[in-house]
Amino acid sequence: MGKRRRRALAAGAVLGPAMIAGALLTAAPASAHGAMMVPGSRTYLCWKDGLSPTGQIVPHNPACAAAVAQSGPNSLYNWFAVLRSDGAGRTRGFIPDGKLCSGGAVVYDFSGYDLARDDWPVTHLTSGGEIEFRYNKWAAHPGTFRTYVTKDSWSPTRPLSWDDLEDQPFYSVTDPPSVGSPGNEDAYYHWNARLPSGKSGRHILYTVWQRSDSNETFYGCSDVVFDGGNGEVTGVGEDGGGPTDPPTDPPGDPGKVCKAGYRSTGSWNGGYQGEITVTNTGTLPLAGWMAHFTFANGETVDSLWNGSFTQSGPDVTVKNAAYNGSLAVGASTTFGFTVKAPTSPTALEPHCMTS
Repeated sequence: MGKRRRRALAAGAVLGPAMIAGALLTAAPASAHGAMMVPGSRTYLCWKDGLSPTGQIVPHNPACAAAVAQSGPNSLYNWFAVLRSDGAGRTRGFIPDGKLCSGGAVVYDFSGYDLARDDWPVTHLTSGGEIEFRYNKWAAHPGTFRTYVTKDSWSPTRPLSWDDLEDQPFYSVTDPPSVGSPGNEDAYYHWNARLPSGKSGRHILYTVWQRSDSNETFYGCSDVVFDGGNGEVTGVGEDGGGPTDPPTDPPGDPGKVCKAGYRSTGSWNGGYQGEITVTNTGTLPLAGWMAHFTFANGETVDSLWNGSFTQSGPDVTVKNAAYNGSLAVGASTTFGFTVKAPTSPTALEPHCMTS
């Protein structure tokens, strides 16, 4: 038996079927569930780390074993429930410093996931690159996802505080498309995001999911390293990590792909007008689409036609109208908008997603 496996056993993290049943029967129910899967949150990757063919969960990663030793078995079987039912999207001043990764949760104990360690499972990424985020929808609800990154001064050897995070999220999206039926690992929201540039080494991506139909809010830490990776994961499994390949299966139907292109159609003092063309570049017809773009200079959408939009800070998400969501292979549709802008217009880089 290896040293890492002995540590996990000593921590009391081997759970038999009877213990599982007892834990689940006594756990207080939460009204919605979800957690970041790509890049994986601490609770999700520790759950993956401990899975075994017998139904027992044995954390092999030493950080995961330490977390379970502190928080108990519910933190494994409810990896999707790091939540505050009274969160209402609140962050600084609501979740105390040092408790960001656990969300200050009161339904289940996730305090072990606040431990300051440098051996958590980690996802390898490229600074400034694009990644497809995946967020599990154990229960489906509308809302907004905001993701922050740690400052360069952050160290994994001290508990995460709000001052360790950049002030603004580097990406946010409202009501992204999803695949799968709720209640299992294969169901998730997905969206393409541009990662922050100029980052290197270990960091945390901190994600807040704020439901729009209740005050319930989810929090989670994803440990990453900016080393030129493409979503590979290390530190999971009995061999100590790997690395495992990033997910390669495309969301939804493999043939459903779209592309978005922007052009300016006019400008004036204090504003401008543009249009985005969405094209079905896949091999299957589309039943719906969504486009996303990010302003750079404090712009706000004044009006938009041939679609419906939401704006959260600089991030704008546009969904198709009822009459232009269906696109045959190779077909295109265009939506336009006017913008209030404090400075001259800048080129937008829209991303397209199928729904």
